[in-house]
Amino acid sequence: MRGAVMHGPGEIRVEEREAPRIVEPTDALIRVSAACVCGSDLWPYRGIGTGDGDWPMPMGHEYAGIVEEVGAEVRTVKPGQFVVGSFWASDNTCEICRAGYQSACVDRVPMGALGAQAERLRVPLADGTLVATPDVPSDDLVPSLLAASDVLGTGWFGAVAAEAGPGKTVAVVGDGAVGLLAVLAARQLGAERIVAMSRHESRQRLAREFGATDIIEERGDAGVAAIKELTGGLGAHSVVEAVGTQESMNQAIHATRPGGHVGFVGVAHGVAIDGMDLFWSLAHVHGGPAPVRRFLPELIDLIWNRQIDPGKVFDLSLPLEQAADGYRAMDQRDAIKVLLTP
Repeated sequence: MRGAVMHGPGEIRVEEREAPRIVEPTDALIRVSAACVCGSDLWPYRGIGTGDGDWPMPMGHEYAGIVEEVGAEVRTVKPGQFVVGSFWASDNTCEICRAGYQSACVDRVPMGALGAQAERLRVPLADGTLVATPDVPSDDLVPSLLAASDVLGTGWFGAVAAEAGPGKTVAVVGDGAVGLLAVLAARQLGAERIVAMSRHESRQRLAREFGATDIIEERGDAGVAAIKELTGGLGAHSVVEAVGTQESMNQAIHATRPGGHVGFVGVAHGVAIDGMDLFWSLAHVHGGPAPVRRFLPELIDLIWNRQIDPGKVFDLSLPLEQAADGYRAMDQRDAIKVLLTP
């Protein structure tokens, strides 16, 4: 089959890969209808956090498609169904999963290691990982269903971790796809005021479409000051950190009012939180790899009934064979998020 493989920083090739097969009786094989490039894929693309022994690596951890084959022990999905799965495979039955943290399942498998930017994909722990849609969706719903696999679920977790809700002012640090969908999540969760932090007109426009009531272009200390000015000097009740840099984390914590909540979902690189800074902030800080599987049934239902349209975050669609162009466009910020069609 054809699949995207990274051979080194900035070097994406679509090449022949061995077709997946059932390995464990709990596996399912799917024909990928849509995959995409994630902001976290750009870290290795830029040579950050990787070494010489990491190459080549299959790419992609976001996926939606049609089940083609299931292992002997799979009970909840069957061939012919359209399914969405999380970027972590999980059994959904262990004690950690039952507590709602499937991304830390004791049996978890990272889907990125299997490479979802491909024509077919093996999904381990299929019963705990995959959620079927009521029927095979129309083509226009596929991008939104794909978004639920990671970027929507991650933005949603950021908003939940920040305790966004009625009467709250929510600020979102980061205007990538996750940040924009955290805006959408905050609106769905009933937030009263939603502040999107962005200096890019196209992203500002989409943020407003998703529910932002205010836009702040400043970053760092200036961004913090702008949020405090909007909130009578107190800071936001809820802040979502959706970047993963030192500056964005500092900005998130400093923009949160005492007793407020920070939900951090940006993959942290070189981030350190000063203990005294955190001590005096009186902020609740929670986040990490999103337990997308916790939210999938609800998100699929909202999408299926056309109550939300997160697929708008894909502003560039390309055939899988042009994956390298998709990576380049996201790396250069010419695209918010790139959808790949095998």
